[in-house]
Amino acid sequence: MTLTTGRAAMSYSVEAWDPSYGTTFATGEEDALSGSKAELDPEIEIPASEWRAVPPRKEQSHPPTVLFVDGVRRIDSRIWIRATEPDEDAALGLCASYASGVVVCQHHERGNSARIGASQVRRGLFTTAVEARDIAAPAGNYQAHITDADPAMPLPVLLSAELQQHLAKLEISVAVAARDQLEPSQQDEDLLVIDGPLRGRQHLPRTIGYIKTHHSRYLPDELNQLVGRLEPGHRTPVFSMGTNWERYSWYLRLPFREGAPWAGIVRVECSADLTAEDAVKLAYLSQSVLVRYASSEIKDPRAPQNLYPIAGLERELRRRLGNPQILHRSLRSGRAG
Repeated sequence: MTLTTGRAAMSYSVEAWDPSYGTTFATGEEDALSGSKAELDPEIEIPASEWRAVPPRKEQSHPPTVLFVDGVRRIDSRIWIRATEPDEDAALGLCASYASGVVVCQHHERGNSARIGASQVRRGLFTTAVEARDIAAPAGNYQAHITDADPAMPLPVLLSAELQQHLAKLEISVAVAARDQLEPSQQDEDLLVIDGPLRGRQHLPRTIGYIKTHHSRYLPDELNQLVGRLEPGHRTPVFSMGTNWERYSWYLRLPFREGAPWAGIVRVECSADLTAEDAVKLAYLSQSVLVRYASSEIKDPRAPQNLYPIAGLERELRRRLGNPQILHRSLRSGRAG
């Protein structure tokens, strides 16, 4: 498939492999993860020598509106882009579909309700090839996003990170749109829960990041032992942490059946721009809100961490991404433009 314009021509070919099986060459993606070296201050709420489990407040109020934000992404195809010059190497491109949405949960005198307040689906081509152009495929258009190569990062990892950045921006967009749709009286009393780290979204007011998968140990051993001993609904004291960005954080245990030492443990974070007092208030609020929406293992294999609103939103967003087989075949007959 080739397009010739006033600029350099672009041609691309689609890998026949199903993208869920990876690419046909070694990428070094497994080397992309690295350990965390976060700087910690465990004495935000209480002195480190007095660290103990913090129970929920009995008088803690529940916000009338809780918004859950999540995003999904899928690689529809890997393509190879080549300029017309014969000595040019082919460049890898990722054709991806991604979507974000918000579930609005409201509590009022007439009962509880939940609805999808805003959602968007986008498709993009992510590559380092300067010749890249948008691809008009029969099943959907893929907007070209060109990023600079980084010799220190494997190309598939770099492109995946670029896709993730665009998804994070989309999550901000739908979150703001959902909040704008609320009644004026509700707009200053809501809580926004983002599924995943808060990075890049920490400027959003009344917002917490919800991390249900643990890749690193942030606390020193003597404090980390408290996490595994938490009872359901209890949390650790608030601490601050900083790597290449700063935030407040705490661990919380959701209701769970007997299991591994960290069963039902999630990590919650909020913006470092808040005062320590406001961060502690959000920590207590998270105990009230997140426990309420914890899932059951009868309905979700990722229970209790996969909260009911997030699980339902993920299913709906994946449906809205479209059929992956159709999109893959569509790219093979698409045109660059």
